[in-house]
Amino acid sequence: MLKQSLKQKLYQKLSPQQIQLMKLLQVPTIELEQRVKEEMESNPALEEGLEESNSEELNEREEEWEKEEKSEAQEEFDFSDYMDDDTPSYKLSVRNKGADDEERSMPFVSGSTFRDALMRQLSLRSISEREEMLAKTIIGNLDDDGYLRRDVENISDDLAFSQNIDASPEELLAALRVVQGLDPSGVGARSLKECILLQLERKDQSYPSVRLAIELVEEHFDAFTKKHYDRILKRMQISNEDLKEAISEIIKLNPKPGNSSLDTTKINDHVVPDFLLTVEDDEIRVALNGRNAPDLRISESYKQMIKGYAASKQTDKKQKEAILFVKQKIDSAKWFIDAIKQRQQTLLLTMNAIADFQEAYFLTGDETKLKPMILKDIAEIVKLDISTISRVANSKYVQTPYGTFLLKSFFSESLSTESGEEVSTREVKKILQDAIDAEEKRKPLTDERLAKLLKEKGYSIARRTVAKYREQLNIPVARLRKQL
Repeated sequence: MLKQSLKQKLYQKLSPQQIQLMKLLQVPTIELEQRVKEEMESNPALEEGLEESNSEELNEREEEWEKEEKSEAQEEFDFSDYMDDDTPSYKLSVRNKGADDEERSMPFVSGSTFRDALMRQLSLRSISEREEMLAKTIIGNLDDDGYLRRDVENISDDLAFSQNIDASPEELLAALRVVQGLDPSGVGARSLKECILLQLERKDQSYPSVRLAIELVEEHFDAFTKKHYDRILKRMQISNEDLKEAISEIIKLNPKPGNSSLDTTKINDHVVPDFLLTVEDDEIRVALNGRNAPDLRISESYKQMIKGYAASKQTDKKQKEAILFVKQKIDSAKWFIDAIKQRQQTLLLTMNAIADFQEAYFLTGDETKLKPMILKDIAEIVKLDISTISRVANSKYVQTPYGTFLLKSFFSESLSTESGEEVSTREVKKILQDAIDAEEKRKPLTDERLAKLLKEKGYSIARRTVAKYREQLNIPVARLRKQL
């Protein structure tokens, strides 16, 4: 049975200003400048520079305009004058996403790839047109690492079906050998083993270490990748020094020859700190990076427009339309300037709370003095929501006397010691890292031995927890850390 009823519900809805502030909070310093430029381009009422006239004068002008609005002429103002167009507004705009959705664009980078370099080298080779065509087909099937992951039989079938070209697997193998003769060495390999062999074969084989390296890869590659050095020494009947020299020849090689061309064109990302933390006379001082405080003001010409309209007695339609536009742009500029100021206050408030909470660490730089700290701890101190603290900590960096760190790295879970003391997991990871750095590389510490070592220091941690922390530190298992 259908039934109609009236209900009152209270919803929490964010204002456009709050949404703008949240978006600005999660923007790091290096992107804030671009965000300010975009706002200045879209809003002509916003200018860069210190405010020339005080805000009271602007408020007085706006009050005069509001009083003028209440006059008899303004009372006759009708918004329908601006909505008399026969064309519906929805036909003039396209909106495929919500107003709160963030714009995420993928930058387009142009330049030559390693395949282009191979094509240029191929054009200089003295080969037939058919061989060149098959070699180009091989190049087109290489992946970004420079490997040929497809079987030549499959490539032969593709040529037959797509281009009606009958090419035998033997012909394609011959074309593959042409590609493998191009630079960088190792390109066109079908496996890591073949890639290493292709590079070793181009070295001067008059050196015993090169010949030994080739034999090692050809005959004992599986044992080499698993670092079973004792087994290799026994089978090859060589000394430790000979094996060291052979391994040194192998580790100089590039396992991903397709990425060789990227080394020269790679762009280094420079971290711009959002906060500057200094220690003077055992006192911690926190300051914002100057780029976080751009000098913004409302355009003087737009203020004069407001003043001119307040003094004018004309109420024609065009003037009303113009002043509505001016007021909208000024309001938008004021909102943006206020949001920048609120961003600065929130960033400083949060960073000061973190500095006070982790005072022992920032005074000494000793990671073992980091206290357990979660987002909720800081949120309760600064009286802000956890989501706000998360936005501040997620992509912001702080420059300290001990290095530049991601703010999020100072947050960690707590761990209880045998004495019942709460310590940070960062402290345990630091001890774990130091133990692995100091281990004997001939006999690396296993996870069981690491767990026992931590237990001796008062940290009762299971072996699987040690393995989890080791993986978070990007440290391989003991067998793969073994060295001669």
